[in-house]
Amino acid sequence: MKPSLFETHQVETPSEIKSIQKEKLQIDWVNTLFLTLTPVAAVILSWIYFRGHGVQYSQILLAVAFYFITGIAITAGYHRLLSHRAYSAGKIVKFLYLIFGAAAFQNSALKWAADHRIHHRHVDGEKDPYNINKGFFYAHMGWIFFKDQNNETAHYPKDLLNDKLVMWQHRNYLAIAVSVGFILPTVIGYFLGSALGGLALAGVTRVVFVHHCTFFINSLCHVVGNRPYTDTNTARDSYVMAFFSYGEGYHNYHHYFPSDYRNGIRWYHFDPTKWLIKVLSFVGLVRDLKKVPEKLIIQARAEMLSKKFLTI
Repeated sequence: MKPSLFETHQVETPSEIKSIQKEKLQIDWVNTLFLTLTPVAAVILSWIYFRGHGVQYSQILLAVAFYFITGIAITAGYHRLLSHRAYSAGKIVKFLYLIFGAAAFQNSALKWAADHRIHHRHVDGEKDPYNINKGFFYAHMGWIFFKDQNNETAHYPKDLLNDKLVMWQHRNYLAIAVSVGFILPTVIGYFLGSALGGLALAGVTRVVFVHHCTFFINSLCHVVGNRPYTDTNTARDSYVMAFFSYGEGYHNYHHYFPSDYRNGIRWYHFDPTKWLIKVLSFVGLVRDLKKVPEKLIIQARAEMLSKKFLTI
């Protein structure tokens, strides 16, 4: 699948909508328990740690480092590289994306990218996995509480099925996620003075924060913000969410130009993911960065401004 510069989404027929609505949703207890219990575990473990050790800045810095590394592995790797093919990356960079992306506990890259491509094809429709029209909570995380109704092998993109590194991560996802996401920060935390601190802060609490920063793109960025490029879907630009999600908050732009390696297109836009990709291109680790021509961006903004003017 080769994504185009412009948004593409399909509208379901009434018969398709009825068929989808008749499907009986089954709770995915593994996902449900993990998403509901990790915040509880984060609070309890952090309380025990702080009570026994006080504030250790080395542990806090470790948590921040893991927050950034695992989060940007999702945005630069799972999202812009594997979901949208906005650029090409060598095996070393892709491998790092995959192991630290797994540590974010957002499923394998194969499953994540497949769901995200469906989201773009059917945004705001019944087939949209995290359709905002089903409610804020559903789009935020409620959809993860239910088992996938799709035939998984049927909707997995062939380009990812043929990617040996992606399939290796998919087969070994849980082992990688636990090893890199929980065991590694625990070991590093031990050498910094507290194994519990590493697990509580850089492990569990960090997972919770990365989860919700990602989830807010699917929920908040379809409700709050502005739409300077298109009003054909609910996606919105949010400078606040761009700060917390490594640049992903420029969501209206992204839904209109999904194959651009940038989300924040101006130099002053906070988009660490864009900066990382650009730096990696300078040293030859990534290549073929896709960038929307400026005239198309100006055209999209002009069309939106004309619509606003006509409604005044």
